[in-house]
This record gives sequence, C-alpha cells and structure tokens, in this order.
Amino acid sequence: MSLLKKVVVSILGSSFLLADVTNTATTSTIKSSLFGPLGAGLVVIGAGVGIGMLAFAAANAIARQPEAAKDITGAVNLPLFLLEGVAIIGLVVCILAVV
Repeated sequence: MSLLKKVVVSILGSSFLLADVTNTATTSTIKSSLFGPLGAGLVVIGAGVGIGMLAFAAANAIARQPEAAKDITGAVNLPLFLLEGVAIIGLVVCILAVV
C-alpha cells in the first residue's frame, strides 16, 4: 500500500473500502502509531496552555500587589510543578501506547 493510502485508511477508519483484505494487521498498526503522537501533541498543548494561564495569573497578581510577590510566587510553584508532572506522565503513556 502506498503511504497516502495508509494515511487515508488510518484517518477515515474505513479499511474495508481502501485496504486489501490481507493487510488488516498493517492497518491496525498504522492506526495505533497515528494516535500516540496525536495524543502526545494534545498533552503538550494542554500543558502549555495551563502553564501559560498560571504564569499570566501570577504576573497579573504581582502587578496588582507587588509587596506580596514572594507569597504569590510560592503559591504558584506547587501547581506549576504538578502540571508539568502530569504532562510528563501523559507523554510517557502516549509513547508507551505506540510501542
């Protein structure tokens, strides 16, 4: 099967229309190898948005009340580290789904 045909089959999921009957194992391998990186990309995008929102809120709070900068920074660090940990775990799970 050509690469274009494999991509179309994996996206549409209609292997009975486009794929050969003997290549059903190849089609399932293509599907599983497509969704792992897609999931990893979604995890990275979600973590990036979450970290950006935390940083924006912290910068906004420090700008409004500069004398509380140490307290705000301390309160932001723990959720930031937890969010990064969840993102790393999500990436590992997506990578292991492909392997």
